[in-house]
Amino acid sequence: MPSNSTANPSELSRDNNNNNITTSHLQQHTPSSPPQATPTKRRFDDLNLKDKSAQQSHLHAAASSSTNTAAAPNKRSRSELFAASSAAHPTTATTPPAMSAKLKGKRPASGPPEVIDLTQGSNNSAGSSPVATSSHSHIRGPPLSSSHNMGRTSTAPLNPKGGGGMATGKTPGGTNYLQTHIGARRLVVKNLRPVATQTQTEEAHYARIRGDLDTALKAIFSGHGAGAGAGAAPALGGYSPSPGGPGGQSRGGTAGNNTTTGGQPMEKLYRGVEDICRRGKKESGELYEWLKDRCKGWLNSDEVLKSLLAAAPSIASDMGGEEDVILLRAVLAAWKRWIAQLLVIRWIFSYLDRSYLLPGGSGTTVEGKGKSASGKREGPTSVNDMGISAFRSAMYSSRSRNGANMLTIGARVVNAVCVLVMFDRLDDSRFDSQLLRESVAMLRLWGVYGKELELKFINESREYVRRFAEERSESCGLKDYIVTCERLLNKESERCDVYNFDSTTKRQLKDDAHDILIFNYAEKLLDSGSVATLLDANDLDSIKALYELLKLSGIQKRLKGPWEQYIRKAGAAIVSDTARGDEMIIRILQLRRALDVMIRDAFGRDEDFTYGLRDAFGFFINDKSVSSSWNTGTSKVGEMIAKHIDMLLRGGLKTLPKALLSDVKDRQDAERSGIASTADEDAELDRQLDHSLELFRFIQGKDIFEAFYKKDLARRLLMGRSASRDAERNMLAKLKNECGSSFTHNLEIMFKDQELAKDEIASYKTWLAGRGEDSPVANSELDLSVNVLSAAAWPTYPDVRVLLPQNVLDHITTFDTYYKSKHTGRRLTWKHNLAHCVVKARFDRGPKELLVSAFQAIVLVLFNEAEEKSPDGILSYEQLASATGMPDPELQRTLQSLACGKTRVLNKHPKGRDVNKTDTFSINKSFTDPKFRVKINQIQLKETKEENKETHERVAQDRQFETQAAIVRIMKSRKKMAHAQLVAEVINQTKQRGAVDAADIKANIEKLIEKDYIEREGGNYVYLA
Repeated sequence: MPSNSTANPSELSRDNNNNNITTSHLQQHTPSSPPQATPTKRRFDDLNLKDKSAQQSHLHAAASSSTNTAAAPNKRSRSELFAASSAAHPTTATTPPAMSAKLKGKRPASGPPEVIDLTQGSNNSAGSSPVATSSHSHIRGPPLSSSHNMGRTSTAPLNPKGGGGMATGKTPGGTNYLQTHIGARRLVVKNLRPVATQTQTEEAHYARIRGDLDTALKAIFSGHGAGAGAGAAPALGGYSPSPGGPGGQSRGGTAGNNTTTGGQPMEKLYRGVEDICRRGKKESGELYEWLKDRCKGWLNSDEVLKSLLAAAPSIASDMGGEEDVILLRAVLAAWKRWIAQLLVIRWIFSYLDRSYLLPGGSGTTVEGKGKSASGKREGPTSVNDMGISAFRSAMYSSRSRNGANMLTIGARVVNAVCVLVMFDRLDDSRFDSQLLRESVAMLRLWGVYGKELELKFINESREYVRRFAEERSESCGLKDYIVTCERLLNKESERCDVYNFDSTTKRQLKDDAHDILIFNYAEKLLDSGSVATLLDANDLDSIKALYELLKLSGIQKRLKGPWEQYIRKAGAAIVSDTARGDEMIIRILQLRRALDVMIRDAFGRDEDFTYGLRDAFGFFINDKSVSSSWNTGTSKVGEMIAKHIDMLLRGGLKTLPKALLSDVKDRQDAERSGIASTADEDAELDRQLDHSLELFRFIQGKDIFEAFYKKDLARRLLMGRSASRDAERNMLAKLKNECGSSFTHNLEIMFKDQELAKDEIASYKTWLAGRGEDSPVANSELDLSVNVLSAAAWPTYPDVRVLLPQNVLDHITTFDTYYKSKHTGRRLTWKHNLAHCVVKARFDRGPKELLVSAFQAIVLVLFNEAEEKSPDGILSYEQLASATGMPDPELQRTLQSLACGKTRVLNKHPKGRDVNKTDTFSINKSFTDPKFRVKINQIQLKETKEENKETHERVAQDRQFETQAAIVRIMKSRKKMAHAQLVAEVINQTKQRGAVDAADIKANIEKLIEKDYIEREGGNYVYLA
């Protein structure tokens, strides 16, 4: 029994090399074994089947003879499958050929499809021809085709070269089916037609693809292609390939809504490019060169270039560059259109981009990672880069010139960008910010930013800044020049940021501007007179701007010279102003405060300027030519610093102007350093004392400060006028830390005497209570308190003659007796002018306690006796003078404080502010005050010039003694020294106490030679034991 072989027509596959259709998967089986079906895999869509059921049928063809089987070729060309109609039924319905899975439902139905007809044959030879058999009689295959008449059948040509049998079958209803259960049938292939060769078919296929691509490019260039909108990215709907991968569905729709370009679906164009690229490297390169030539041809065509040149035909007009701006607008619009068109081209040729043009792809020559040994990529570039390069080449081609001597469009575009920048600098209404921003971005994409735009922009900017500097330097002062320069630099920097200029362009532009505006005009910026004017006006903003400008060129340190020069000049003017001597330290501190704020806020705490400030202060404070206007021979500043500290310790912060008080930044700095808390009054007083102490550090002759400070401290301690005892102790600790314990030794003794006086008076009261009634002051209502002071530590005070009341005199005598009995060999000298009292007074409106000085109390108690003698209680000036025994100046000051001051407990007749010897006085019985204890200040007699001069002379004399003592100490240790060495050593040891001239040192050496402390021996001095 012959073996039966079955073939499944649905298993026809494509040979990738020759595009033939082969019958495969032939299986030998017995009628009892079921046929096995294999899925169809096909690439071309030439064969379409309308009825999907025809693709799923299982047709089993049995080979009846081995000769026929051997004669049939194993592979067949797709073109050999052709449409044939049945001889009996010429109007048989046709079915489309089967499509690949990718193309199913995507290829439009165009033209009549090829038809495979299966018809029933008349000869049923069992052994001589292939038959169709079925192993299962109960299985019925799906219909192969649809028919208009139930009685008609279809024929299917399978083998054009050999005879074929026909397998036919009908259902009872008349529909043809492949009925394998009724026995073997022959398949007959009819109407065989000749086909072209394989090479001709492939060339025709690729020629058709190129034609479709050419048509698509023409449509894109003309603006009729998909997405070729004017200046906007194409809005593609439906299914379209993306540059990043093969075809796929877009977000706009499904595969049924293909976007067409030039009448062709973009999917088909994309697949055509893919087919060409898969063919080989040579074909891919040819496709790339073809695309590049087409793009360049279009961009260099008259349609593109002439339309741009027509926008601004001439460059030699007087429109100030506006014609180039018009051309720039046209070029930018054309660039946007080209970018939109290029995007569609990239979509179509994305497979070429991904396979042939990527670094390392088949179309590039790379070394390393896609780059050559020189670091540049070799071979063709991407489609996007090629399109940009083509546009740039067109803009710079000779065809873009509007005349033989005219510039290219690209050069005019660069010039237009510079014109727009100039419009912005001049605040011209023709300036277009968006146009400038987009133009810079366009030139950056062209790749001509660094070679064309940046060079021209920097050159024109440099010329503009040069003209600007010349005009402003001649017409503006320093302040206005600083403001305009700062504004110009900020505007240029902001322009570079806003309009997408490179950071390198910005840096080069700023460097050039700094050199021209600042370095070339440094002489104007550093003019001492102009800088002094700004500092004098305390123009913080201008000084800060000046410092920042100089810092940009790195010459900010050169400002230190005018800075120190101004400080020396301003400080010397304050010190030498004899008319405002009392305000000297306040003014110096105000100057120091303003300069400190300037260093903090304008100079960024630059230490160089801090050191310059210290040097300048030390210079004018110790400059003898400056202090010579006071004719004191010693430092006037030291005296005034001591008086300023006395004012602070007596009156606190209320004695200072608000300009000297610390601001918020100072308090924050103090808190960060842990010095003091914010807004604390004691802390602020401590900071003000520190400021005064900083001035004290500059003084070379500190002995003058010591003399006046000790004098003022004694008055504060004895009169109880210190605002804060803690502040006094704190100031003493600061001086001890600054100058050493020897400087503050006497000052510490003064505080110690105050403590010992309390113990002494307590001991006196105990002694007085022990005497009982035997004491002359046993029944006295007077309470006496005495401060016993060390004469060596305290300053000397003049003795003032005064007649004390009898009860006070008794107490003084008693205390003198007590003290001498306790301390043998000591003598007390009473200083009544430093004493103070508390007097109880009864007025018509109520009793009061008056805090007065001893002189004021002596005057007041005299009116008790006057009321007893006369009801009016009037005393004349002469009566008061004889009763008190005080000198006229003291008596006049005392009466003036009681009768002419703010608190008037006496009435003066006649009224007036001055006390005359003809005036009379009486008690002001109607006196009233909201406080029970009223303090009546003694009018402070200003220190006379004679007293002040005497103090300075005493200090100078003490300085001579200190100089002689230093000479003796040095000679005692060295035994023998030369004159120059001795003078240098003396100056070094005495400079802290007070600077002494070389002439004064020589005079003291002569005095010591006369006193036989030293002698001359040759050119040296020898110490005599």
